Amino acid sequence: MLTKEIIRQVRQIEIRTRGLVNHVFSGEYHSVFKGRGMEFSEVREYQFGDDIRNIDWNVTARFGHPYVKIFEEERELTVLLLVDLSGSLSFGTSGKTKQRIAAELSAILAFSALKNNDKVGLILFTDKIEKFVPAKKGKKHVLRIIREVLSFEPKGKQTNIKDALEYMNNAIKKRAIVFLLSDFIDEGYEKILRVIGKKHDLIGIVLKDKRESEIPSLGLIKFIDAETGEEKWIDSSNSSFREQLIKRSAAIDQSRKSLFLSSRLDAIEIQSGQDYIKPLVQFFKMRERRW
Repeated sequence: MLTKEIIRQVRQIEIRTRGLVNHVFSGEYHSVFKGRGMEFSEVREYQFGDDIRNIDWNVTARFGHPYVKIFEEERELTVLLLVDLSGSLSFGTSGKTKQRIAAELSAILAFSALKNNDKVGLILFTDKIEKFVPAKKGKKHVLRIIREVLSFEPKGKQTNIKDALEYMNNAIKKRAIVFLLSDFIDEGYEKILRVIGKKHDLIGIVLKDKRESEIPSLGLIKFIDAETGEEKWIDSSNSSFREQLIKRSAAIDQSRKSLFLSSRLDAIEIQSGQDYIKPLVQFFKMRERRW
């Protein structure tokens, strides 16, 4: 049963993200993500400037003057949202958890696909595959995707990006646009990431929280690992500890950035507490220039 609170939150996300799609991302998605190719549409009489390579010689011979073939982009695409719901996604110190931000970003991407008549699918994962929603079209389907990302209660707590990518590779046979939404606090997925990147258009969306790399000086604090349940008391006033935390976070970031760069894959960094519209717009603009 859907609670009134979940319904309210889904509706809230729908209103906000549909407005963004219509007014901020209008046309950007279409121009960035191309169709699979060109398909034959019709023939018409040759006009000055037409490419002579498109002349339909059979029709030309039949009517005694030149006709050309007209091709249109085969537009329909499949968009897949591969969303990490491990314990660390429940973390958030700026009013929203990373899971809530993942739901809003999923909504933007799903509504953009809907507006362009593309299909959208969803895979939720932790250290196991939690749920697979096959790609479909329609507003009702998009609202279901938002609801699943927002309110699904996973069985697992830890993260296994490698298994999630392998599952997706087996489940999705045709080339797709794949958005991998995760905080990427994991390792061992480097090889399969490169494999997926050659077969599909894979984009990483990195969900970050500033308190994962820096904490204020508040004395003794009890830390609980959201994925393992391990508890530790930390002296946050210890400058050496805070410095180590910053270095560790920077090393994880650099390793991930190097992996995506060497794999020739794009990644968008989203920081909780900051507006995610700007990095999304920058991504679309960058991809548009590349085309």
